[in-house]
Amino acid sequence: MTEANELQRGIAAKVMVRLALPTILFMLLSSLDRVNISFAALQMNKDLGFTPTQYGFGAGILFLGFLAGQFPSVLLLQRIGMRRWMALCAVVWACCAAGIAFVRSPPEFYVLRVLLGFAEGGLAPGIVLYLSQFATERERATTFALPMLAIPLSLVIGSPLSGWLMSMSAPLGLPSWRWMLVAEALPAMVLGLAAWLYFPDRPEEAGWLSAEQHGWLQRNAANRERPGQRNDWRILREPMIWASALLWFCLLSGAYGIMFWLPQMIRQMSGLTPLQIGFVNALPWLGAMIGTYFNSRHSDKAGERYFHISVPAVISALAMLCALLSGPGIGGLMLLFVAGLGLGAAQGAFWALPTSALKPATFAVAAVAINVAGSSGGLVMPHLVGYVREQTGGFTGPTMLIAGILLIAAALVSFIRRLLSGGRVPHVATP
Repeated sequence: MTEANELQRGIAAKVMVRLALPTILFMLLSSLDRVNISFAALQMNKDLGFTPTQYGFGAGILFLGFLAGQFPSVLLLQRIGMRRWMALCAVVWACCAAGIAFVRSPPEFYVLRVLLGFAEGGLAPGIVLYLSQFATERERATTFALPMLAIPLSLVIGSPLSGWLMSMSAPLGLPSWRWMLVAEALPAMVLGLAAWLYFPDRPEEAGWLSAEQHGWLQRNAANRERPGQRNDWRILREPMIWASALLWFCLLSGAYGIMFWLPQMIRQMSGLTPLQIGFVNALPWLGAMIGTYFNSRHSDKAGERYFHISVPAVISALAMLCALLSGPGIGGLMLLFVAGLGLGAAQGAFWALPTSALKPATFAVAAVAINVAGSSGGLVMPHLVGYVREQTGGFTGPTMLIAGILLIAAALVSFIRRLLSGGRVPHVATP
């Protein structure tokens, strides 16, 4: 047993350094190029005459392409391999992200946001599928949570960076928001080209694993592919999959509801400069990073998933409501941090719950279906928050909406627990 544990720890350490951390970098760039529009909006909306509803629609319509691109992207990953797939995705999304810097009207903005979403659509489920070939059962939650750190990390780093870029004197006479979008798109293009040479497509191509480690992964990986294996679509009949999808929708809706509107909320409440807003905006996402990492690790150590999702979701909802009541000040800032901590913690433990009940033939189909449903929160929430804000003239209504959705997420965890304890475990047989 000791020898097996040492072998497992050795594999996990190598996968962490060689694969999980590089995928975090790509997820970080993807998220940054997706959400930096929230900072561009501080000047863009006035320059282009966008109303809150038009901006919210443009921010959210990205997820129409995001949803449409997920299944085709993952099928392409299975066909051409990780390195070619990652290079293609990164170069295309970088071109689209930079192109948004040159829009002049709402239709141009909408079209490029949809194309950006399509290019990025399969990234999250594709990385989950890819890493599942290298992840051991013991490190399931931690391995799947690590790439998710990229989203809050992109805001912790990207918020001050975006604020700084918008505060500097832009080259070529560009308005600062246009310069910021171009500057933050370029790294994705460079690293996308580098990905072609870096990633192994399968465990057997990873030269940094020993023969013994290759053999162990073939027997024990979370997702062990078989030659000629086909995706089993019957998994979509299972209620647990759709309950998990709705849970992921609620958790991501909470994140996207904050992500695209918090900078404008901070400016309305405080009147800070873009750079100062950048530092304040980073607080909840710093909390989300901490929550994601430590809660997923504790979930793996304890072998428990349900309370590791539901309790943080409730904490996040309550912290948001209290932050609204507290207003600007140290207390409100700390509550924003706690809200992010709870949100990240709930998301970090999520993927270990549905994937533990899947077989190799059902893994890809279920992972993409859940992620498609979850990502639709990005399509709905930014526009809905913009509409509610325009109708009410403030952020009280949107904050209560986001908190309510997180409380629904906590209730869904109990429902999924009943499904699994009642024998509704979707182990669809492989043909």
